[in-house]
Order: sequence, then C-alpha cells, then structure tokens
Amino acid sequence: MSSQPSKALETFDNPNPGRDFHIHMEIPEFTCLCPKTGQPDFAVLYLDYIPDQRCVELKSLKMYIWSFRDEGCFHEAVTNRILDDLVSATDPKFMRLTAKFYVRGGIFTNVVAEHRKPGWQPQPRVELADFAPQSNIRG
Repeated sequence: MSSQPSKALETFDNPNPGRDFHIHMEIPEFTCLCPKTGQPDFAVLYLDYIPDQRCVELKSLKMYIWSFRDEGCFHEAVTNRILDDLVSATDPKFMRLTAKFYVRGGIFTNVVAEHRKPGWQPQPRVELADFAPQSNIRG
C-alpha cells in the first residue's frame, strides 16, 4: 500500500485545551511549480501555532503538503492558501506560516502569513534567567 497526496487535513483533540502551548513544525521539502515557467520551486515551511480545540495530524499534513508538488502556485498565494486550509481545519488561537523559498533568478522570497482568533491575546512572556552551559557541573 502506497501513500498518495491529498488535500484532506485530519485533526485530533487538543490534549490540553486549557493551556496555551506552542507547536513548531519545520517542513523542509515543500515543492510546487512556478505558474509562469512550470519549473519546480522549493521552500522550507515553518508552521507555528497555538491550538484551541484541535491539532493537525502529521501524516495528513505530509500528504497535504505533497499535494502541491504538481501545482502551479505563486509563492504569496500558496502560503496564504496553506494557512487558510490549516486554520479552517484546526481553528487555532494563533497560527503563523513562514515560507522560505529557495533562490530563483537571484531572488530569495520569504512569505509570512498569520491568523489570530478574534479576542485571543497571548499570555505575557516570562523571562527566565539564563544559565551557563553545564552550570550544574562542579569541579
């Protein structure tokens, strides 16, 4: 049985919906096609989100990302489309998608798109003291 690309995004229940926690994913193999030339475009996607009631399931995310491999997409459009689809599937408190496209014609393109649930405010950041590496080693 082999896997196939799919636009279906599966989710699962947030294991701790009462707490804001940050989920960070790095997707280093995103590929789509340039809509002008048909040549492949490559990017690393960085997904950061604070879930509400649902989290995205990783295998379905992998198949979803794969589904863009043969599609012609402008960088700005595909970044916003992926964010919109992920927001639609998970309804997060906050989500940011950063797409860092490899050089094409001497130009690197980075696209950052964000979603914030209406009324949601992040918790204040707590700054903790930095400890020197191996600070608990004596001798």
